[in-house]
Amino acid sequence: MPLLMLDLDNTLVDRDAAFRLAVQAFLADHDLTDSDLTWVMTLDAGGYTARQDVAAAMTDRYGTLVPGTAIRALLDNGAADRVVLTESSREALGTALADGWTCVIVTNGRTRQQEAKIRNTGLDQLVHGWAVSEEVGYKKPGPEIFRAAAAGVEGSLVGAWMIGDSPHADIAGANALGLRSVWVSGGRPWTQDSYRPTHVAEDVASAINCVINAPR
Repeated sequence: MPLLMLDLDNTLVDRDAAFRLAVQAFLADHDLTDSDLTWVMTLDAGGYTARQDVAAAMTDRYGTLVPGTAIRALLDNGAADRVVLTESSREALGTALADGWTCVIVTNGRTRQQEAKIRNTGLDQLVHGWAVSEEVGYKKPGPEIFRAAAAGVEGSLVGAWMIGDSPHADIAGANALGLRSVWVSGGRPWTQDSYRPTHVAEDVASAINCVINAPR
């Protein structure tokens, strides 16, 4: 069966929207100014800033106003507790499965947090498996995590596709392995000159349908 690899954060699920909701609740719970929402979101950088660096910056900013346990809870569980899988994404995955695709999530991040997102959204019932960088020991765009994802579902990278929102982690990683890819743009323009995705789609459901309908 052909292999379809999918990124998790801001591809299958809107991680940034979920984290924004968590930060809003955090600020309200601790009587902090609403304007700090922009500061925290910028600091977080879509989850790419290391957790310990975000925690240190927040601890320095809030001092004794906020317990360290509250900051850790926000960073560990805030997004995972609030992510949702849209119905269009659920339907597209169902169509891919019915069409014979082996679907596997390939994501950078901490295992406990990423698996919580997968299980909380029901994605564990819609994919054949997942590879998380912390558990695998390698991050995208390195080739090792893609190979581990394929091996984990007894699949092959020959003829495989990668869908993701990150030009560097997802598309460059796929390109280096000679894989076809779909970039989930979210309305952004493509700005890289040294590599390009096979296709561009506005959202993950459109990206999945693009792969299903492409020549094999």
